[in-house]
Order: sequence, then structure tokens, then C-alpha cells
Amino acid sequence: MPRRLARRWASTLAVATVLWPVGTAHAAGPEDNTNVPPAEEPSGNTTGNGTLSASVSHIKVTYPSGGDGGGKQGNLGSVDPNWKPPACWYEPVFTPAQLKKFVETDGGGDVGIHESWWGKELWTDHYRDEKPADNFDLDSPTNSSADGYKDYNLGKDGHFWRGVAPDDSDPDSWDCGRIMFWVDAGQLPNDPNTPTPKTLAEYAYDKVKVPETRVELKPEARSTVNLPTWVWLDKGTFKDVKVRAELPNTGLWAETTAKPVALHLEPGTDDAETFPASGDCEINADGSIGTPYTKGKSDETPPCGIRYLRASNGEPYQLKASITWEISWQGTGGATGDLPDGTFETTQDMDVQEIQSINR
Repeated sequence: MPRRLARRWASTLAVATVLWPVGTAHAAGPEDNTNVPPAEEPSGNTTGNGTLSASVSHIKVTYPSGGDGGGKQGNLGSVDPNWKPPACWYEPVFTPAQLKKFVETDGGGDVGIHESWWGKELWTDHYRDEKPADNFDLDSPTNSSADGYKDYNLGKDGHFWRGVAPDDSDPDSWDCGRIMFWVDAGQLPNDPNTPTPKTLAEYAYDKVKVPETRVELKPEARSTVNLPTWVWLDKGTFKDVKVRAELPNTGLWAETTAKPVALHLEPGTDDAETFPASGDCEINADGSIGTPYTKGKSDETPPCGIRYLRASNGEPYQLKASITWEISWQGTGGATGDLPDGTFETTQDMDVQEIQSINR
């Protein structure tokens, strides 16, 4: 069996294994990436049970504007089906003193995304006693024997870096196959998967949370066949959402901004017309959408709305309203860029009745 496939197979077994024999290396299993430790000073990316985990990132996420989980919110879905956040990258994990303490007190966990060392001997051999060890990125130039370190590099200024993968079952996570390695202070690794401002911007994109898209309707929740239903949102309902991601001890940061730009309506039936015909209602300069209904406008065509042509007959139509969010970012050194637009959709019940008339 090829070595790379063997490590993937071992990764599956690792999930169900409770204890490893002391002093053996194994492929790492996936971890939950929900309990992120404080990021001011690396503590080794440890999980709640003290195990060193390559699925826990030290990236610090803050919300300068909105998106902090208040109210009913959800994550954006990218309009580009091929886009996804980074599968892996490298981060600073330990100072020399922190690594020494970890080995002496814990000495078990992920030395790379797909490799775990359990027992102190493996750690002391490589990071204290200068013995070489394998890198495991078998399809890249980093596949080599890594030189060892003397006494954890105590006295040197810098950090040991290691790969991070929120989902180590993603095949692309194998791109970050190096075991933990040294980088001098003020430097970044010379590696294709070194984090950049764009990496952090994409990471932040995956953390953007936007409010649910519940629109104002007139008539409310009940419409009449052939009469227009006006749709609008008051100004201030949707505001820019900013998410900032910083990677401590690197000077790297990025701020990703999601700006609402349009509302898209889907009536929930083919027996309907939308206004405008595309179903896309632009967001006005003041942040509002459409025009509020006022008395006397029942026969007018709304700038944003729907006309149902057939009654729902007891089974309400599912009106889908989705906001399109334009995504941009800025980061370290004046770097800027755009990312694929995102959308968030909410469904509302719409009862449509026939016009009632009395013949005399």
C-alpha cells in the first residue's frame, strides 16, 4: 500500500482508538473546531482535554460591525459553487519555552495535520536531541527528512509553526503535510501554504453571519389573485457586516466586508409575476428596498413585489426572499481584493385567495 494511502487509512482508525502505545507515531483524526483557545499567546492549539490538535486555529475573529451572532442570523452561501474557504495553512504554535513545557507535561498530539506523536520520546528525539524526522507531504517538494532541533531552540527568538486544517478529511488538507518546524521572529515560512491576508479574508468570509431576510408585505401573509403584493424593507434593516481575522505573532490581518446589494424574490409557484420581472430588487442608497405600500396604491405596480395568478387553495406558497451580499476585503500592507458574492435565504408562507364578489 502506498505510504500516503496508508496514512489516510490510519486517520480513519484514529477516530475510534482510545490509547496508542507510548512512543509511536500515528495519523491524526479529525477534531471539532469549536473551542478556540485565547489567541494572544500561542498555547499549542490544545483541545479541552489538553491534546495538541491540528484542527484548532489560533486565528482571532472579531466583529467590528454586525455579524456577532445577535438575533436570527446565518452563514452566507457563496454564489460560486466552486468556492470554499482554505483547506489548510500554517500557523505559529509554540515558542521554545512553550514547546519544552508541552513535551514535559503533555507530550501527545498532532505534530502535523495527518500525523500524531504519542509519548515523549518522539518529541524529545526530534525537538530536543536533533534527530531528523519525516515530513509527510508526499506530493510536494517539502517531502523530505526534516532536520532536528537542539534543546527546543531555547534562547532563539521565533516560533515553531504547524499546519492547521479545520477539516482534515478534505483531500486538500494534505497540501500542508510538514511536521512542526521553526521560523525566526519577524519571518514567514517559505511555503506555498504560508498564510496571507487573503487566507485570513477567506477564513473571515466563512465566519460572516447575516440577519434573516424577512421582508415586509402588503397585504401581510395573505394576498389576492391578480392584485399586487408590495414588498419592501425599511432602511437600516440590512447594514454592512465586517469580520476581522488576525493571526497572532505574524502581523497578518484581514477585514472582510459583506455589503447588501440586492433582494431576490421567488414566489414559490410558476403562477405568479415578479416586479421587476427578474425578481431582483436593488437596495436603495439609504439601505431600504422597494417602496412601502400606502393607501390607494392597490392597483399600482410596485417597484418590488409579486402578483399571484392562482389561489393557493389551503396550501400556502413558499415565498423565498434572499439578499445578495457583495464581499470585499482589505488587509496587511494595503492588500485588497474581492471574493464571490454571498446569499442568505428565508422562506415565508403566502396564502393567496380568490377575489370575493357578490352578484345581485
